[in-house]
Amino acid sequence: MKTNAYKENQTSRRKDYLEKVFNGIFLLCALVSVLSVIAIIIFVFSKGLKPFFEEDAYSFLTFITGLKWDPGHEIYGVFYMIVGSVLATLGAIVLGVPIGLLTAVFIAELAPKKLVAFIKPAIELLAGIPSVIYGAFGLGVIVPIINNVSPTGQGESLLAVILVLTIMVLPTIISLSEATIRAVPKSYREASLGLGASKTQTIFQSVIPAARSGILTATVLGIGRAIGETMAVMMIAGNNIGGLPTSIWSKIRPLTTNIAMEMGYASGRHQDMLFATGVILFLFIMVINITLIRLTSKLGNEGAKG
Repeated sequence: MKTNAYKENQTSRRKDYLEKVFNGIFLLCALVSVLSVIAIIIFVFSKGLKPFFEEDAYSFLTFITGLKWDPGHEIYGVFYMIVGSVLATLGAIVLGVPIGLLTAVFIAELAPKKLVAFIKPAIELLAGIPSVIYGAFGLGVIVPIINNVSPTGQGESLLAVILVLTIMVLPTIISLSEATIRAVPKSYREASLGLGASKTQTIFQSVIPAARSGILTATVLGIGRAIGETMAVMMIAGNNIGGLPTSIWSKIRPLTTNIAMEMGYASGRHQDMLFATGVILFLFIMVINITLIRLTSKLGNEGAKG
């Protein structure tokens, strides 16, 4: 009896030890992402804020409100880049969300299984295409078309960026929206149809409102993809050195493109100002994400109460 009790005690201790080991491994894995974010923040902010606190400090107000970027003449202004980034992202979301949502509704609610088996792999393939291929497509197809219809006679423009980004955000919006729509309980549909609503009315008045939290989450991720895109945008934006965009035909220079184009050869203050651009981009994305995440949570809570 004593031997059996001893063995059971040893087994129990071994299990407790293994539990602690695996808990430590899980904790370490969880901390990797957190520590990575902290390290990135410390590095980018320490480099990006440096030029505003040196002896010959550059004016932060001039930097944030400037309409020209000309490192050769020590001119660093990013306001026109911020405007270009916002307009491009906003345009992509305005076009991409309705198209993506309606596609998700079609796949989840209306399409025959055979058609779904064809459409879904195509969407997944679209998500796996490298951004440089999107840029090449935009440069070879979209830019020439815009060049033929543009009153300015140039194809590289805000409109080209919007169209390419719209295509790029579609897989994210469609996939997440479809999964959210499928997760809506069948009782919602049955109740609506039982009250005499049509299939279309049921979708737009019952299913989509019930799935709004997930749809907004898909929109948040789409915004993150659009505003953080670099390579494809760099190939079709025009990358002007200054001036606010006055129409969809204007060239733009997003924040991400500015960093990617010049970081390879920049040094000294020029490099620090590129890091400062990264700080602005980081803060910009963080504010947008926090705002939309809170809105998503609020809508989710309202849906749960309803």
